[in-house]
Amino acid sequence: MRIGELARGAGMSRDAVRFYERLGLIASMRTRSGYRDFPDEMLQQLLYVRTAQSLGFSLSEIGTGLTHLLRGTSTPQDARRVLLDKIAMIDQRIADLRALRKELHARTKLDCPFAVRGVTPIGASRGKKHHASVGTRAP
Repeated sequence: MRIGELARGAGMSRDAVRFYERLGLIASMRTRSGYRDFPDEMLQQLLYVRTAQSLGFSLSEIGTGLTHLLRGTSTPQDARRVLLDKIAMIDQRIADLRALRKELHARTKLDCPFAVRGVTPIGASRGKKHHASVGTRAP
């Protein structure tokens, strides 16, 4: 299968197909005339890569951790484990974002929201409002 056929079948540009090939996510062989020739199964693999991306996997994750899944050298249990691990990562990220949101909300009530916790802002002891930028000090 030529690169144009593969690109059309996957609904992407030839440049995208070349990019995925450079990353090692798909592979081709060169014809005598120098054209890329992709085995028919590369279309299915390319579609798997795109599906994995749509499920939130980065190209790096796909290249390192999912390659054996995409090439059919794993079991359904392996695939489930990868998905469960991704869910756990997402759950942790949600928890981290909730904690960050709570911290930001609490800081909106402070006179100096960017002050380091437990450190009195410069000028606060003299009754001045503190509006200095993060990491800078007024003269």
